[in-house]
Amino acid sequence: MTLSFKDKTVVVTGAGGGLGKAYSLLFASRGANVVVNDFNKDAAQKIVDEIKQGGGNAIVNTSSVTEGEKVIQSAVSAFGTVHILINNAGILRDKSFVAMTDQDWDAVVAVHLKGAFSCTKAAWPIFRKQKFGRIINTASAAGLYGNFGQANYSAAKMGLVSFTKSLAREGIKYNISSVVIAPVAASPMTATIMPPEMLEKMKPEFVAPFVAAVCHPEGPNPSGRVFEVGAGFVAEIRWERSKGRIWKTDPSFTPSAPTLEIAATLPSNPQSSPAVRFDGKTVIITGAGAGLGRAYAIMYGKLGANVVVNDVSDKGANAVVDEVKAAGGKAIAVVCSAEEGEKIVKAACDAFGTVHVLIANAGILRDRSFTSMSEKEWDDVIAVHLRGTYKCAKAVWPVFRKQKYGRIVTTCSGVGIYGNFGQVNYSTAKAAIMGLTKTLGFEGRKYNILANVIAPSAGTAMTMTIWTQDMVDAYKPDFVAPVVGYLTSEDNTETSGQLFEISGGWAAQTRWQRAYGYGFPSNRALTPEDVIAKWDVITNFDDGKATHPTTPSESLEQIVANFENTGSLLDSAIFEDSEDSQLVKDAKKNAPEDSDFTYTERDVTLYNLGVGATSKDLQWTYEGDDNFSALPTFGVIPQFMASAGVSMDWAPNYHPAKLLHGEQYLSIKAPIPTEGTLVNETRLLEVLDKGKAASVTLLVNTKDKASGKLIFENQVTVVLRGAGGFGGKKKGNDRGPATAANKPPNRAPDAVVEEQTSESQAALYRLSGDYNPLHINPDFAAMGGFDKPILHGLCFMGFAGRHVLKTFGEYKDIKVRFAGSVYPGETLITEMWKEGKKVIFTTKVKERGTTVLAAAAVTLVDESGKAKL
Repeated sequence: MTLSFKDKTVVVTGAGGGLGKAYSLLFASRGANVVVNDFNKDAAQKIVDEIKQGGGNAIVNTSSVTEGEKVIQSAVSAFGTVHILINNAGILRDKSFVAMTDQDWDAVVAVHLKGAFSCTKAAWPIFRKQKFGRIINTASAAGLYGNFGQANYSAAKMGLVSFTKSLAREGIKYNISSVVIAPVAASPMTATIMPPEMLEKMKPEFVAPFVAAVCHPEGPNPSGRVFEVGAGFVAEIRWERSKGRIWKTDPSFTPSAPTLEIAATLPSNPQSSPAVRFDGKTVIITGAGAGLGRAYAIMYGKLGANVVVNDVSDKGANAVVDEVKAAGGKAIAVVCSAEEGEKIVKAACDAFGTVHVLIANAGILRDRSFTSMSEKEWDDVIAVHLRGTYKCAKAVWPVFRKQKYGRIVTTCSGVGIYGNFGQVNYSTAKAAIMGLTKTLGFEGRKYNILANVIAPSAGTAMTMTIWTQDMVDAYKPDFVAPVVGYLTSEDNTETSGQLFEISGGWAAQTRWQRAYGYGFPSNRALTPEDVIAKWDVITNFDDGKATHPTTPSESLEQIVANFENTGSLLDSAIFEDSEDSQLVKDAKKNAPEDSDFTYTERDVTLYNLGVGATSKDLQWTYEGDDNFSALPTFGVIPQFMASAGVSMDWAPNYHPAKLLHGEQYLSIKAPIPTEGTLVNETRLLEVLDKGKAASVTLLVNTKDKASGKLIFENQVTVVLRGAGGFGGKKKGNDRGPATAANKPPNRAPDAVVEEQTSESQAALYRLSGDYNPLHINPDFAAMGGFDKPILHGLCFMGFAGRHVLKTFGEYKDIKVRFAGSVYPGETLITEMWKEGKKVIFTTKVKERGTTVLAAAAVTLVDESGKAKL
């Protein structure tokens, strides 16, 4: 099936370059009418011209995305309607939080959040009327995880996640799908923060096909879901919540205490000693005239804090101050909007000298279905919740930095995490607060400023409008306050940037869980059809391989790893060589079929034992060890049968008995799984005519079968004695470490390891797949001219590889030339010379003085060459 967008109209905002350009060109190439929106008229016009030259239809729109009606009207005027809206426009105003201005904050929130709201609001009635619409919103890793220097951007991008989730709930009845992506792609924005070599691998063309796939009427419809996309990698990401903890909701539920029916049956909560107190600390609480804020104020007052009660209600704020004082505490009222953060902080400092804790709690509801929501209802909720939180945090930040102490708790909600019908504005604001808080967690740690975000469920003036009285009574604000108290105390020294759901004596942490996803080849074009074909893998959370990134850099790890994914060898022309004879050209075309290799931890242990590991090496021989792993040279095992099974019958005068294993090169491309199913893709890489013999090099790429991720690359060179004279190439290409001469320096070795092999070594190594009788049967060994069975070359290569690992640490590739034979029971001596990141080595047999591995070297992961074992 080829997806067509004929008769569909697509609006792409911020389409003058980068991702927007890629979207525009792809949709146009598939028949769509495209509105190319960008403030840069010349850039937009170039894309329109390119589309028209290719026979497509497109127009330019230069309206600001905050004027969504103008953007959408241009589509209606030109093409009659709109079917797909891609909210892609964005700006950066990166700055550390202490240096960020209100203008930096407001500009980013306006373009990203208000722009998405405005354009979507204008398209919504059209989508409803035609009962079809597709919306793509653009988050980012900074939004999902927070990022240093991007408090404004992180807030806006995270806000778009719950904006999407709430739209999905409201749109389902009308076949309106809303999906949010966190893309990584080269663009004018990312060019300022990513090196050129990374940008080259992160083409926007690797993101656009995913967007096209989920926008097509016949494609998958993952409305309300979140995806990370970039460099050919695609994975769904979702919330995951811990089981949490239930406390008894009696007077023993305090900040010192380490569903409701269960809580009521529990014994009194144990208390920490000394008790959590706030003597001498000043706490600001916004929105403290009632509900949660009031409960916080009374708790802090009882625990010795100076309490600043902020609220827009003079009556409410002063009533709470009186309650705090009646309980023996100290308190003042500051009556103003939370947006007046400087005023609140100044009043606190004037009254008590400084501030130690900020509880950003102020909020309002303006619930309305999205189709009925006014711009003012959107703006008011964003202002009080998001801008109010920002302004208070901004005002208190320099005070916290100067005293090198501060605690912040901000307020999200379950609606902000999961979205909700009729609360698009509220859910967006609450999620944006989450993105802001995660960034404050990163920026504050250096100054002992910890910031966390809570999603409380409590009976308040807001929830009274939608909850029954029984629920309001059961979920008292008092049952949220103790957790907040602990998070903002001196006793909390580590927890920061985290999200907690709290309700009725229960609390749990909520984090991101990402499917292992799928990596498409990075060296060929990605299509929407490719994405659909791997949809089940992209969205699979049940294969035991899901991950939990916590930072943008952790999120990037799998994406960057996919740089090395070069796809199937079978459809590649990289092996063609003009010097090859016709015989070799024909042989290269007949590529073997892919072959699977399935293994378990048992197989890893057998291999490690086969190359000399012992019961003392628990990280290699005991699957229960925390560091259990495969030795790096295990990479030769999955490919062994694949390379050994390649037919050489095309070579003249070929006889299997005359085949010699000449060289082996292994490159470790990713962490080695200790169990799984891998797939080997094998191809003739190079064939040389050596006159009386042929030198044949096979390339085997070994990948994880589920994800397509490249794990190993092997280059296996064999010599076919008596099979030369066919003409063609005489001298091989320089293939870097795979063909390096690796001549030892003219000095004494930097390190020497001596180790005796076991008399049973050959028999043990056979358990890893070496079924050649030469290595076990004396009669066969005699036929080959040997006194007794010999070790497989890959076996003593494994010994040498382990010697280097234990001496100099991890390496990312290893190359050897097999220069002699080893009998089981003989002693191996590995001599090593460190030359920068390379360790050159030779391996000899002590008893006979024979060199058995030559021209050998590894490339270290860490140039320091310090072993970590």
